[in-house]
Amino acid sequence: MFVHRSWRHAQLLLIGAILAPGRRTVTSLLRIMGRAHDRHFVNFHRILSRAAWSPRRGARILLGQLLDAFVPSGPVVLAMDDTIERRWGRRIRARGIDRDPVRSSEAHFVKASGLRWMSLMLLAPIPWAARVGALPFLTALVPSERACREHGRRHKPLLEVGRQLALQARRWLPGRALVLVGDSGFSALLFLDAMRRARLTAITRLRLDAALYEPAPPRSPRTIGRPRRKGARLPTLLDVLADTSTAWRAVVVQDWYGAGERTIEVASETAVWFHAGLPAVPIRWVLIRDPEQRFAPQALLCTDLTRDPEQVVAWFVHRWRGEATFQELRAHLGVETQRHWSDTAIARTTPCLFALVSSVTLLASRVPARDRRKAATAAWYLKPRPTFSDALAVVRWVLWREQSLRSSRRRAHRTKRRFLLPSPWAYALCHAA
Repeated sequence: MFVHRSWRHAQLLLIGAILAPGRRTVTSLLRIMGRAHDRHFVNFHRILSRAAWSPRRGARILLGQLLDAFVPSGPVVLAMDDTIERRWGRRIRARGIDRDPVRSSEAHFVKASGLRWMSLMLLAPIPWAARVGALPFLTALVPSERACREHGRRHKPLLEVGRQLALQARRWLPGRALVLVGDSGFSALLFLDAMRRARLTAITRLRLDAALYEPAPPRSPRTIGRPRRKGARLPTLLDVLADTSTAWRAVVVQDWYGAGERTIEVASETAVWFHAGLPAVPIRWVLIRDPEQRFAPQALLCTDLTRDPEQVVAWFVHRWRGEATFQELRAHLGVETQRHWSDTAIARTTPCLFALVSSVTLLASRVPARDRRKAATAAWYLKPRPTFSDALAVVRWVLWREQSLRSSRRRAHRTKRRFLLPSPWAYALCHAA
């Protein structure tokens, strides 16, 4: 990805981004690495604003390492979601005013000024954390419509950017089965048809009043006219929900949005989703209801008709890990604290911070198990399993011990015992947000 000189600067920025608390500006990274008096500090800024390197190539390398570490075989489950990086400034030309998904609710609408990012994440089981993690590897900027109009460029909506990211992952993994999980924003016929043509299974929410049809009947020979794309109209999912003859089946979901086991009831069938002027997409719909009525009934769709409904629900409920990843990015990796205004630096810095979640998880998996077990536990706080903040603290602890606190550059020159980082120092240096 880099020439030798640029890689030396980029490596220092990478390690500094892991070690630095608070803001992730270039100056704070130089201070934490002991380069506050380096006269050639501008070279580190140029790594993000002018140096010739490809973040897309880095995303492909990172995806390969994540698959080798966590998903060596079987289907690759991906999650796609967008988030807003709240930024202000006249020179940030790609920003816009959008709905803030974090602060908004069904009854309260909140607008935010900032940059909208679309991220593609790998949903992979992390053995040492005993959970499924959302690991970003490919993130793209979605400029506002106003910014595209001012620069004379065609505006790409969220669905088109998401389609391009998913097809890029398909080109990188031609021999693996891919499953893409998204929220209701990706429940569009054009998007689902593109995923089906690319041999990529898509799982999203489905409207309860969607127009569902039977498959088109076989076309008889010598029939004149266009072939039929759908058959007879089927009842809507609202009608299926109200029908007393609907066959429901009890399913136990192991990790229901982080709340442990939850018993739900599902009903599933296949149909064709069709709307005038749009492609007809064969789907498997899965209707979900709670026997204890703690949440309203909802429906999911899967473009692979052969998938089991229990597997569809299990994959979909892992999508919330992406929201947890966005929160960890803001809390521990300094997203929204950057101060770049160059278009190139903006398009590179935030995707690198997103990928830093995956990099820290990879580095933590290479740390010995006895070091990973040193979670932030105390007599008054018993943590059953490590979280991302613990993984970040362990990686920082290893970096402080092995790189910054070594007494000699060569092992043969070492004449005194290795410096042991005291526990209070380790807490102050490694667990700072």
